Amino acid sequence: MTTLDAADAPALRPHRIPADGLHEGRRILRRTPDDWPDRPYELFEVVPLAATIGAEIRGLDLARPLPPALRAELNRALLEWKVLFFRDQHLSSAAQRQFAFHWGELETNPLLAPGDAKEVVRFDKTAGGVPTFENVWHTDVTFRERPAMGAVLQLREVPEAGGDTMWADMAAAYDNLPPEIRERIDGARAVHDYLPGFSRFYSATQLAPFQDEFPPVVHPVVRRHPETGRRTLFVNASFTTRIVGLPEEESDRLLRLLFQQAHVPEFQVRFRWRAGDVAFWDNRATQHYAVFDYGARRRVAERVAIAGDRPF
Repeated sequence: MTTLDAADAPALRPHRIPADGLHEGRRILRRTPDDWPDRPYELFEVVPLAATIGAEIRGLDLARPLPPALRAELNRALLEWKVLFFRDQHLSSAAQRQFAFHWGELETNPLLAPGDAKEVVRFDKTAGGVPTFENVWHTDVTFRERPAMGAVLQLREVPEAGGDTMWADMAAAYDNLPPEIRERIDGARAVHDYLPGFSRFYSATQLAPFQDEFPPVVHPVVRRHPETGRRTLFVNASFTTRIVGLPEEESDRLLRLLFQQAHVPEFQVRFRWRAGDVAFWDNRATQHYAVFDYGARRRVAERVAIAGDRPF
């Protein structure tokens, strides 16, 4: 194609792309910080499933004891890949809790159905079941002062088709924001509240008793990961209600733009479950989305969450 001088270029009709949407084109895909040492894994095999997020870990039985060296290498894999997948584990509830406990105290959530222990949340989806947190991108329990550090999820029963879970790398989401947007949100703070997310499927009578236990909290719009130091976009469509100091219309418009960043395929990994599979994700660095596309077929999952720190 011949290059024309500007003076020789034909005139084009006025055209524009509406502002505040997803930006097309090449993506910045940094899996780890620029100064992060690239070291091999020695105690298990890591099989990447996407560019920056998601890896299958092979060669481990999570029901066995977790020596300090193995725990350290798994933690490094979690920091580097944000969500780890372990096939065919079939853990007992006690073994699942014990594995999660290596990363800290376990969290309880009175807003969700319990399993066989107070630290276990059970999602039993059958025809007519309560559609809790499906078909929405979110980070778990950001309405807490100290949102969960991470979670360990095991699928007990899976439908023949459908029922996948997706995760999004929110450090990549931040990296790819236009510079003027990053400048606006660095240092900004936002309000998080349990009511918007849970009111989609619980009544006011069910939610009212928890208002004192879970008052609205304020977190940074961009948090720094406490272990990697990376800037991570930390707002989500389930719990973030407004940006402090902005008029409502301006806050809503900016939040809509930020919520959309989880929808970019290059920042995502999608996992097709089999019964007995386990996922372990870093809740400080990701959002996730449970795909409800399996109709009346049954899907049973149990989750254990690990208590986290105050975002900064």
